[in-house]
Amino acid sequence: MHDMQFALMILAWLMAIPLSIILIYLTAEIASGLTRSGKDAAPVMSGNWSGVILVPAHNEASGIAATVEALQFSAPDCRILVVADNCTDETASLARTAGAETISRSDPDHRGKGFALAYGRDFLAKAPPDAVVVIDADCRLSEGSVARLVEKAVTSGEPVQSVNLLERTVTTSPLVDISNFAMLVKNLVRARGLARMGGGVLLFGTGMAFPWKLFARLDLATSNAVEDIELGLALARRGVKVSFEDGALVTSPAASIADSKGQRSRWEHGFLQAAAHNGLPLLFSGLRQRSRHLVAIGAHMLVPPLAMLMLLSIFMLLGVSIIAFWSGYYAPLLVLLVSFFGAVTLLLVAWWKEGRDVITYKSLMRFPFYIMWKIPIYLGFFTSRQTGWNRTRRDGEKP
Repeated sequence: MHDMQFALMILAWLMAIPLSIILIYLTAEIASGLTRSGKDAAPVMSGNWSGVILVPAHNEASGIAATVEALQFSAPDCRILVVADNCTDETASLARTAGAETISRSDPDHRGKGFALAYGRDFLAKAPPDAVVVIDADCRLSEGSVARLVEKAVTSGEPVQSVNLLERTVTTSPLVDISNFAMLVKNLVRARGLARMGGGVLLFGTGMAFPWKLFARLDLATSNAVEDIELGLALARRGVKVSFEDGALVTSPAASIADSKGQRSRWEHGFLQAAAHNGLPLLFSGLRQRSRHLVAIGAHMLVPPLAMLMLLSIFMLLGVSIIAFWSGYYAPLLVLLVSFFGAVTLLLVAWWKEGRDVITYKSLMRFPFYIMWKIPIYLGFFTSRQTGWNRTRRDGEKP
């Protein structure tokens, strides 16, 4: 009986310690990112820098003209280059009519955003700008964002990532609201915390700026489903830090739950695969090199998506509770409970400080239903992993 109790104690600690460390790190990251940097005024570029907004677009006829017009309004002194990539609609002509420089690319065997960016870079190389700002075709930039991004990229010589959020509408469902809040936690609060703890962040795929000298050397032409994450990790391994500019904001409309399932599967499957391959190696590499940047990036990658983390926590708490009941040894359960409720408390603080305009308290209480909706996506990581690029249906498009 004594041997059985000892084995149960060891099992309980093995279940509790890794998850507790992840929850504690998440709590620290959120706590570090709760304070705003106070950059509210729209800046004017102090240097005579040239910037180009590069827009990869695949079959975006329904909204590309509005995107170009919005970019012209938010950054009137900036060139806009649209890459109509493998389009079968009027994306190119509509972008050109709206006032953007437009080039078309046709290569069905090489589809994806990375190939479009590389094609646009080759075009820009004839007369390169000082900095390139990458924006997805359905996104909008707040006033002054381009000036902030270009200025910081040129003066620092490093990439710069803006805040990237989804827009809430009056017709948005509670589950979409929760998804928007999860993105706010990741792309604003945790990103701000990661930047303060490690000195740099990962890339979000849109709202990111690069000095030309760096952009010209990037390995862009890949079909990786999460090319932004992989690019950010590659930069971190090279010792290049991605600055976080929380005074710059890029937004895009939130898709319906049904339309976003494929995109969420692609992103979360890609993130989990990247985390499995890079999280611990980056963490250990950072410890060996005494690099807080690599340590923070590695630890950040080891935190699962929010819904998955909550689901894992519930199952682990249940398992450790059963062991505690049978063994009479409650220390692992107490450690896990404190870690879990600490993370939940900081998430609620983040909602209070940053998320009340994104999600109501009533919608937030539907988080258990959001977790249930995500379960098939997580199971799909093991049964039908999505690795290819896909495009979310835009508002107003036919299914």
